[in-house]
Amino acid sequence: MELWTAFLLGLTGSLHCAGMCGPLALALPRVAGSRWAHVVSRFAYNAGRVVTYAGLGFVFGLIGKSLAMAGIQRWVSIGLGVVLLAAVLGSRAEVFRLPATWTSGWLKPALGRQLRRRGVGSLAVLGLLNGLLPCGLVYVACAGAAAMGTVQGAVEYMIVFGVGTVPMMLGLALSGTAIQASLRLRLQKAIPYCLGLVAVLLILRGLSLGIPYVSPDLSKAAGSGACCH
Repeated sequence: MELWTAFLLGLTGSLHCAGMCGPLALALPRVAGSRWAHVVSRFAYNAGRVVTYAGLGFVFGLIGKSLAMAGIQRWVSIGLGVVLLAAVLGSRAEVFRLPATWTSGWLKPALGRQLRRRGVGSLAVLGLLNGLLPCGLVYVACAGAAAMGTVQGAVEYMIVFGVGTVPMMLGLALSGTAIQASLRLRLQKAIPYCLGLVAVLLILRGLSLGIPYVSPDLSKAAGSGACCH
């Protein structure tokens, strides 16, 4: 998977974020002080989200590396791509409808506590927690990160994905104005195409056709780590 797909996924997917996490961004407490302090606090919130995504990249990078060492990364990549493509073609809305009941246990109360505080640090923690909210878009990015096959590549993929979501989320937090529902619905039409692109790239990567950047030979990549005695 190429890093530009992570940025594209984050950028177009942030239109979905505007609807799901937008209310949280609009509810961020205002930090006492100058306008500069207000801007810094919003950057801190988004930086916290990106740090959490990097952590998820580390976890899924370990998974992807293990799959590569086991020689099954290709089939997992194809399987993920097929499932994602089927979800997009079958019912676009269902791609993002995932159960969120587990958040009521500890995550929602933790978010509530941070929302009652008014410091830059508390907003950074709020961003860290926000990154853990159940989100189909993030799970798609995690699948792309795992397909990288290395921990470093997976972390970089998730960081770039997070950076792609920043313009929309930062704009919401700074403006304090929600995007009109009619406009958001029109813009969200681009999301299925982006998800479909990621799905196709996952399948191509798993096919290991020997095409640089698009479908590299994963058998050689897996074998490159072997030691000769």
